Amino acid sequence: MSIPGPGGGEGIAARYHPGVLRAILFDFNGVLVDDEPVHLELFQRVLADEGIALSAGEYYTRYLGLDDRAGFAAMLAAAGEAATVPRLMRLTARKASYYQERVRREGYPFAAGAAGLVRELAAQGRMLGVVSGALREEVEGALRQEGLLDHFKALITAEDVAESKPSPEGYERALEALNSLPPLPERLFHPHEVLAVEDSPVGLAAAAEVGLATLGIAHPYSRALLQGADAVVAGLGELTPERLERLYAEVSRR
Repeated sequence: MSIPGPGGGEGIAARYHPGVLRAILFDFNGVLVDDEPVHLELFQRVLADEGIALSAGEYYTRYLGLDDRAGFAAMLAAAGEAATVPRLMRLTARKASYYQERVRREGYPFAAGAAGLVRELAAQGRMLGVVSGALREEVEGALRQEGLLDHFKALITAEDVAESKPSPEGYERALEALNSLPPLPERLFHPHEVLAVEDSPVGLAAAAEVGLATLGIAHPYSRALLQGADAVVAGLGELTPERLERLYAEVSRR
């Protein structure tokens, strides 16, 4: 069941009149793919090789939603360590290698109900996109695994932006892609017609800065952190396109 976001209805959607939901932009890690615990484990593994400890509490409260490069830079700085470009490149490459080893062995852990929701939304003509700090090979690999890649018009990944979330650059590029990539829309997509689905404070902040209504995915480790969401649900598995439409209509009227 959806519940109002902690903002009490005063989120970014409150500045707009009710609109029609035309597109949904999904974060990847923790939203479409339930792999945040995997990323925590791999950050810990890589940092342990550097003599740095990282607790689960630190990861979820300070670094959730950052891409690997920004995450390692912040973690090294917190430990009083130098975050040089060569060092960051080495750490991010090592973590990416570990992640690929995991998915080759076990596959991408798609979130419950995510694949079905994506298929239903696409069948109803909704434009879909991903805005993520994950690597493109990871996003495309996961979507290909579930036969979903063709359902997404816009894929904005770590390689496509100069700054990771909370910078709005990823969402700005996604809106540009929705409007400029074929098939071209009959009319332009405007921010108040697009919903962003996120599980981290930095992701919600990035989407809100662009003017999107936001839906937070409240994992046990992140629910208390979703202060900026217009609405919150426990997971994509509890949603249907119709419930998503009603939820969007509710928050866009506030």
